[in-house]
Amino acid sequence: MIIIQQTLVSDEILDEKFACNLQACKGACCVEGDEGAFVEPEERKMLEKVYPKVKPYLTKEGIDGIEKQGLWVTNSEGVLKTPLMKDGPCVYTIWEGGIALCGIEKAYLDGKVKWQKPISCHLYPIRLSKVGEYEALNYEEWDICKPACKNGKSLGIPVFRFVKTAIIRRYGQEYYDALEATYAYRKGE
Repeated sequence: MIIIQQTLVSDEILDEKFACNLQACKGACCVEGDEGAFVEPEERKMLEKVYPKVKPYLTKEGIDGIEKQGLWVTNSEGVLKTPLMKDGPCVYTIWEGGIALCGIEKAYLDGKVKWQKPISCHLYPIRLSKVGEYEALNYEEWDICKPACKNGKSLGIPVFRFVKTAIIRRYGQEYYDALEATYAYRKGE
């Protein structure tokens, strides 16, 4: 692990390669799993704010799920998550050409909202956790992402570069530059 500002960064974020291959995985991270994506407490207000403009993008099943459960749910451990549809996908999931995508992000890309999506989704495959006074950034390996790992290796893209925009969104350009400098130092560049 390395320390940058008040974060602990796992070595895998610099060492492992990753680049989504939606044609291979079909957006499985929006569909698979027992719970939705992490929602930070301050993101609840953003979900409330963007929902009216995001709603037209969502499926009937997604809207039904939100109407029954709310814009977010709290799991048994008290952690905020996005709700799931009856058959498993995140309520904000939409499909285009057989690929699962985020309805919030689609509205963002279309200029309808100014918030891209929950940071946990944007940073994926990096997962955040608290370790004492530090925020820890860890690489999450998941079988459904094997195509992304293969693609990242073939393109030579380390995890942190794949999620560059999300890292800058969360921590700022200076933080990202520190990751780049650390990566270059470790590679002897």
